[in-house]
Amino acid sequence: MSAHPTEIKLHQQSRLLEIAFDDDTCYQLPYEFLRVSSPSAEVRGHGVGQETLQVGKKNVDILEVLPVGNYAMKIVYDDGHDSGLYTWDYLYSLGKHQAEMWQDYLEKLEAAGGSREHGSEPEVKAGGCGSGSGGGCGHH
Repeated sequence: MSAHPTEIKLHQQSRLLEIAFDDDTCYQLPYEFLRVSSPSAEVRGHGVGQETLQVGKKNVDILEVLPVGNYAMKIVYDDGHDSGLYTWDYLYSLGKHQAEMWQDYLEKLEAAGGSREHGSEPEVKAGGCGSGSGGGCGHH
């Protein structure tokens, strides 16, 4: 049985999304962590090894959270990102594994010479998802 949220709160000043589940667990997920862990094709790619490391998201804000049926929510960020559905199971997993996922992200960021600070965005890779005259892959 999957856990379902009983309450979702946005804490804009501290940039935390607080989510309580019906199994009495509660997680505080930083906006930056949610953004760099987005389940979208833009972030995850379309298969193993196609992930795009997200940089410059330290001060990202959430503008809106929209319910999607009874299984997920869509998050609209102030950097224009609004694709990817955060299912309840995915949010639960983010909360449960936040420490190790965040450490993994920081290690990848350091290895790539990236920064959490805004203005450190890399150049778009040629031939990647969204390139060409067709306007992208249709998943963004």
